[in-house]
Amino acid sequence: MAAAELNLVNDTLVLPAPLPLDGGQSLERVEIAYETIGTLNADRSNAILLFHALTMDQHVVSAHPKTGKPGWWSKSVGPGKVIDTSRFYVICANVLGGCMGSTGPASPHADGKPWGMRFPVITIRDMVRAQVALLDAMGIDKVHAVIGGSMGGMQALSFAANWPERTGAALVIASTARHSAQNIAFHEVGRQAIMADPKWEGGDYYGAGKGPEDGLAVARMAAHITYLSEAGLTDKFGRRLQDRSAKTFGFDADFQVESYLRHQGLSFTDRFDANSYLYITRAMDYFDLAEEHGGRLASAFATSKARFCLISFDTDWLYPTAESRTIAHALNASGAPVSFVELSAPFGHDSFLLDVPAQDRVIAGFLNQ
Repeated sequence: MAAAELNLVNDTLVLPAPLPLDGGQSLERVEIAYETIGTLNADRSNAILLFHALTMDQHVVSAHPKTGKPGWWSKSVGPGKVIDTSRFYVICANVLGGCMGSTGPASPHADGKPWGMRFPVITIRDMVRAQVALLDAMGIDKVHAVIGGSMGGMQALSFAANWPERTGAALVIASTARHSAQNIAFHEVGRQAIMADPKWEGGDYYGAGKGPEDGLAVARMAAHITYLSEAGLTDKFGRRLQDRSAKTFGFDADFQVESYLRHQGLSFTDRFDANSYLYITRAMDYFDLAEEHGGRLASAFATSKARFCLISFDTDWLYPTAESRTIAHALNASGAPVSFVELSAPFGHDSFLLDVPAQDRVIAGFLNQ
């Protein structure tokens, strides 16, 4: 479908004021790269703010400029689709700390050199704060809904909790209200892989040819395992060999699953910045919505007037159903209207990005209420 038919815009906005951060610092001249699909109506009431996951970006529908692949949720967003852009105006911004146009470690510092590890550590709430400033600049006081899966779900929860008057609904998919010790551990393995790569150079690898691509590839491989299910891996690969009839008795990629992970790791380095990976995973690890609101999760939603919908998947072991159930209980305790469903899908955590017709029905039903 042509961009004109989608009414698709990709743009970058410089925030009009410095951005305060949870860590006590502030960022001058913050740029936010974003994509919009659809048309904003006259009273500016039909906007949906869509938050992306860790390894995604603002290219929801448009082809990715580095890989040429279709937008990460093009199956769900567009005219007549589940998130119908003939009705809604969808906005998705590259997160603060990202590497697809928004201000992050690869962006120029005031001295003209990349920030690198001088970039301040950020939080999920900082990411959302930047997107609230984007809405302000666009003249949108309240969105129809916020939607996000995985890290995007964290942002949707943070938006609904910290800016409760700014949204009428929140759809949270395959997410959590805080990162578990296991998830922090997986992220730490990835960060250490990057920082152990000799080409990381303390984060100052920009302009020096190749950066820590090997370390970033390993980080992606480790993380990608958590996005899948054991049943899905077994069904897709099992113990089948890759392009050979016998084991090599060496350390080449004998098994199909090894070859797959190596491909995932290497292709990731073509589109993602290693330092951004460090900063974004740290922001996810710091996320604890209850801690932000006096230690009680229900308190986070005490002033919310939004409707909530939570979706989990039975094969997701990264953010299992119990995490969504905890959020649902907190919303019930706060008196917020909430619907919650666990869906069956074989794809693990990545189910929210793939073809799950039951998810489409839930999303459409929630948005059409």
